Amino acid sequence: MTDGPNKADVSLKAGVRSDGIRVTAIEVIAIVISLIWLVGVAVFFLVLPGEDEGVAQVDSLRFLMTLMAIFLPIAMIWIAALAARSAKVVREESQRLQAAVDAMRQTYVADRQARGVGIEPTVERKLNEIARATQKTETTLATFATSRPAERVKAAPAPTATGADDQPSLALGTTAEEIAPPISRPDLVRALNFPDTEADEVGFAALRRALKDRTSKQLIQASQDVLTLMSQDGIYMDDLRPDRARAEIWRRFSQGERGKSVAALGGIRDRSSLALTAGRMREDAIFRDAAHHFLRKFDQMLVAFEAEASDEDIAALAETRTSRAFMLLGRVTGAFD
Repeated sequence: MTDGPNKADVSLKAGVRSDGIRVTAIEVIAIVISLIWLVGVAVFFLVLPGEDEGVAQVDSLRFLMTLMAIFLPIAMIWIAALAARSAKVVREESQRLQAAVDAMRQTYVADRQARGVGIEPTVERKLNEIARATQKTETTLATFATSRPAERVKAAPAPTATGADDQPSLALGTTAEEIAPPISRPDLVRALNFPDTEADEVGFAALRRALKDRTSKQLIQASQDVLTLMSQDGIYMDDLRPDRARAEIWRRFSQGERGKSVAALGGIRDRSSLALTAGRMREDAIFRDAAHHFLRKFDQMLVAFEAEASDEDIAALAETRTSRAFMLLGRVTGAFD
């Protein structure tokens, strides 16, 4: 069993013809017109009587002009025929090339979808692992925040009947996110890139710390949603190689500047990813809402992050998978215009 179609099948599917010489309608028309012209010339010179009939005088200049009058139109006819055939060949080659490109794209998308059905994509598997770790971390934090020793419960004084205004306020409803210290910039950057592998302990530790922060948690969840949705179309952030933008441009964007001065943030040049994302934005309302929600959360994070971040911190942030998703979606939605 072969891994794919052979060269003959590929040639037939792409519309590639053999190298044999064929006589097309263009050549037939040129031959017919040439014959008609030659017949007309023969009739003119041989049948119709001339003024100098019977005079055996040969004028070289007149003979040359006669040859040009006979054969020059024929040459022009064949030049036009060759030009028409060349234009036809170029048009057919362009159509075959376009068909081959479309077939390659369909094969690529079908292959990625087939791998997505048979084997869970790498990024999606990572995101699912992150989701499970996140759920486990949140459960542990909730258990820690709500559990109390039995001795302290027993020793708690009973409320007195002095009225509702005199009752002491209980610290109930306080979540771990509200009492957790703010996340550091390196941890936030590491968390927004997500762990690389299951053994990436540093990445998972940074992710757990980021999930304790309310704002960071919302952004990470929004990023996870859009990354998962884009992976369904075969779009993975690890495959993108965006143009790097200076830290100054990120600062201008966070300060509200738009237009040509910040257009470098849309440095994604992968046409396939741009086309697939734009099509998904038009046709999928769920993806569109998730993308706009993610863009808002990233913009809010960037405003707070840029205020105290160094140029090195911003450069590291720009290299994360979350920032690449922001650059891709921002360019598709025109957020940098």
